[in-house]
Amino acid sequence: MPDSLVERGIGETRYARVENGEIVEARVLLDGIIPAGTVLRAALKRVGRPAVADAGGTEFLLPNGAADFTEGQALIIEVTREAIPGAEPWKRPLAKVAEGDGRPAELPRGEALPIPSPDDRLEGVGWSDLLDEARSGVVGFAGGELRVSVTPAMTLIDVDGASPPPELAVAGARAAVRTILRHGIGGSIGIDLPTVDGKSIRKAVGDAIDTALPKPFERTAMNGFGFVQIIRPRLHASLFELAQDRAGFEARAVLRRAAFEPAGAKTLVAHPAVAAVLQSRRDWLEGLARQAGGAIELQADPKLPMSGAYATTR
Repeated sequence: MPDSLVERGIGETRYARVENGEIVEARVLLDGIIPAGTVLRAALKRVGRPAVADAGGTEFLLPNGAADFTEGQALIIEVTREAIPGAEPWKRPLAKVAEGDGRPAELPRGEALPIPSPDDRLEGVGWSDLLDEARSGVVGFAGGELRVSVTPAMTLIDVDGASPPPELAVAGARAAVRTILRHGIGGSIGIDLPTVDGKSIRKAVGDAIDTALPKPFERTAMNGFGFVQIIRPRLHASLFELAQDRAGFEARAVLRRAAFEPAGAKTLVAHPAVAAVLQSRRDWLEGLARQAGGAIELQADPKLPMSGAYATTR
């Protein structure tokens, strides 16, 4: 039976669905992000298509506009896509005009994990491995590997390996779907598979995707150059997108690791960029101090890689 786990950490909440001891779907919701599905009151700032609405200081684009509303008028909106990391204006959160009263989003449900705890349940099912995939963009599978690249237009998944092209194409398609679900990739997705001859192999690739990827989604047939495009709902940032903000990503990761260290005062040793993020978020450090039962100090070490931050107990 699958298990769903929820861990409320410092700066983020982590969700994981587990099957056979492995994370098959994961999501990280950053503190301060208004989740997709939230219905809230807003004020229309700009009419047109897209329109712009403001809800408590957060601006939302309304791609379909807000017919029958005038600038400055109050309205109810539903968040259809959360804020996505990045400076591109089209990555601002999206919403649509809604009805009724405000209501929170329906977030994934599951067993609430205590933190800190003697038993790191998420780590036991491979949380660190999941983060390694997100930060490196490299995902291994039997007979090959995927290289995942985030672009403003789409997420690209390149399939490579030493197996014969027909076998690699089908196995790579299955691995790509596994990665899409595991890291919560939505929107436009391009999969670059080995070039193969014959309609039967291309059909097998399509069948592999259709069997493993839950609807709703649309896809193209595999073309003569081995490329398949998938479009699926994009409600929130994928783990690969979150990892683009490396300093913040690594700061939250070391806070989680430190929470499972022995109790007591600690020093967090980190790359200067990561240390700067932690220094700017005293509330995060205070949260860790409460978890650890002791004061937290910072030490910047320029010799460390971004992912090399660690905690020492004083």
